[in-house]
Amino acid sequence: MAKKPYYITTAIAYASKKPHIGNTYEVVFTDAVARFKRMQGYDVYFLTGTDEHGLKIEELAKAEGVTPKEHVDRVVEEIKDICKIMNISYDGFIRTTDEKHEKVVQKIFKKLFENGDIYKSSYEGLYCTPCESFWTNSQLKDGKCPDCGREVQPANEEAYFLKLSKYQKWLEEYIETHPDFIVPESRKKEMLNNFIKPGLQDLCVSRTSFTWSIPVTFDPKHVIYVWIDALSNYITAMGYDPDGSDELFEKYWPCDCHVIGKDIMRFHSIYWPIMLHALGLEMPKQLFGHNWILFGEDKMSKSKGNVIYANDVVESFGVDGARYYLLSEMPLNSDGSITYESLIERYNSDLANTLGNLVNRSVAMTKKYQNGEIKAPTCPEAVDAELVAKAEETFKTVARLMDEYRMAEAMETIMSLARRANKYIDETTPWVLGKDEAQAERLATVLYNLLETIRFIGVILAPFMPETSAKILEEIGTKKADFESVEKFGALEIGNFVGEAVPLFARIDAEKFMAEAEAKMAAQKAEAEKEDEVFEVPELASEIAFDDFMKVDLRVALVKECEKVKKSKKLLCLQLDDGMGGRQVVSGIAQWYEPSDLIGKKVILVANLKPVTLCGVESKGMILAGDTAEGDAKVIFPDQSLPCGSKIH
Repeated sequence: MAKKPYYITTAIAYASKKPHIGNTYEVVFTDAVARFKRMQGYDVYFLTGTDEHGLKIEELAKAEGVTPKEHVDRVVEEIKDICKIMNISYDGFIRTTDEKHEKVVQKIFKKLFENGDIYKSSYEGLYCTPCESFWTNSQLKDGKCPDCGREVQPANEEAYFLKLSKYQKWLEEYIETHPDFIVPESRKKEMLNNFIKPGLQDLCVSRTSFTWSIPVTFDPKHVIYVWIDALSNYITAMGYDPDGSDELFEKYWPCDCHVIGKDIMRFHSIYWPIMLHALGLEMPKQLFGHNWILFGEDKMSKSKGNVIYANDVVESFGVDGARYYLLSEMPLNSDGSITYESLIERYNSDLANTLGNLVNRSVAMTKKYQNGEIKAPTCPEAVDAELVAKAEETFKTVARLMDEYRMAEAMETIMSLARRANKYIDETTPWVLGKDEAQAERLATVLYNLLETIRFIGVILAPFMPETSAKILEEIGTKKADFESVEKFGALEIGNFVGEAVPLFARIDAEKFMAEAEAKMAAQKAEAEKEDEVFEVPELASEIAFDDFMKVDLRVALVKECEKVKKSKKLLCLQLDDGMGGRQVVSGIAQWYEPSDLIGKKVILVANLKPVTLCGVESKGMILAGDTAEGDAKVIFPDQSLPCGSKIH
């Protein structure tokens, strides 16, 4: 029986510079889904690649004194190296400079024009080069690009436009009648309410002010703009051609899932469906919009000295240590966080202590008490049942969570089984059983249950931590490594012998590591910006209207409890009496305040800030503080006689 095809993609990476660990999350996430689907029996095609055209790349290449092609060739090799380092199992890697892609994009553009979906006009507006986006004055935020916050430049040029407005009603109805098209639900609501229902404006799809792109065949002074060029990769890579597509396209389209970051969801949920519909093609089955990995609570930036690259993490924590952290740290509905402190904590706690210790102890005891032989479990007791039930339930739970892209919860489910197995060791005390000859059968049963549970863990971990999975299965001497074998407990081969008890993960000395990491990041920051010893008063932000200020709800709140966040040296977790039932707030002031400095004090709370998760702790607001000449932060304490909940005007 032929395997059912499954096609999954990442967004293609922009080939302007080497991606940091936050950018790497998407390809690791997608790789785990692809590997999981392969083990479920699907015929998977996993596509990734690079977006290589545009004004930004043209300008970067000019500054470097190289051609745009030379620039992107270098960056593409860096991106491919990261994929190799992170053990990414992609089936296809597309570059938008591939000759085949460029020719098909030209045909797509021409077909849309001939169908009346693209027309020629002129554009007058404001342009953000880094985002490659046009904006009107009303769309700007504080006079700057609403997406990236950078300066915009006036632009006026002849251009071709895609008729988004023509398809607005169709798109709105399609999304509302296909509830699983955009996930999670919050992304769908955002796209509908913030972008589609307010009205779609026709999209600029050609440029004349730069040349580093694909020429329009019937109007050579125009080049095809990023949206049609980059988004088309998902079909050109599979052999789509308006004049006749390849078997690969016929087999795998429509795509099962586009995995994309929340910042480009708008392009994939508006521009891309309309392009496909205009071409007469089926819609992708699903768009999954993931959140970002932040450094603590900030975006990564060289000027802040907080950029972490995949090779940095792999060098210290191993490939699977890096993969485990990325996959376990990102909640479904909020941004994830990475700091070296939290990396060390999770690595030592989950991998070295919980998982590594479980495998090492179980294999070592089998060697010691049974000469390494796996013996039949002939002496069951009531205490075994809970472990067996949890093992059998684990795969079902993980499979369900993976269908919903709840990757972090899937990882926690697997680690929960490892913790339960460690508890089972304490409950059954095999080292005591090993001293009593009369308990040999009971000891054999306990060790079998442990090794079989470890096999379950090893098999289920394969899509997420492939190298670790292979090592685990080798250590316990089994070839039973398919998903079918973890549906029912007891497939571990009796009579086999375990291998050597080799530690899977060596504990990391946190103090030593942090000293080296902080020095490295300080050097990175010094390289990116000159340090100024004189305190400069920050420039005023752009003026805002009174109505905008009134949207910020400032309240007096009492700090009832306060403690340090375990995964961070910078964060404190405050329990506040806000006069409205109380709330929890996380603040990055731990380097200047001890919890005892704040307990019993009243602070000013931004009460209507959207909740976020920082280092795994939810924060519902923030407290106000000011900068000092020394670069410190000082919390602003209001008159302590003000009652909790008082509004600040």
